[in-house]
Amino acid sequence: METNPIPVLTIQTSPFDDQRPGSNGLRKKTAIFESKNNYLQNYIQSLLSSIDLRDRQGCTMVVGSDGRYFSRAATEIIVQMAAANGIGAKAC
Repeated sequence: METNPIPVLTIQTSPFDDQRPGSNGLRKKTAIFESKNNYLQNYIQSLLSSIDLRDRQGCTMVVGSDGRYFSRAATEIIVQMAAANGIGAKAC
């Protein structure tokens, strides 16, 4: 019997009008990511959904950070979401 260590949840959310990434990604203060419910998750899912399902299945995503503030929690969320979307992830 196969078991899944991370349950996959589907959560209904609404888009955030201020999520318009620039050349360095989505540049917002940490407090915004921490205070707005599903803010990070919406952004990450929009990025993952922009990649064709056939292209993202079985690929590897690299997550990098400078290690400050919200980095550990954000990296955990990103890795879990990548796994739920069929992507392998490596934390650097």
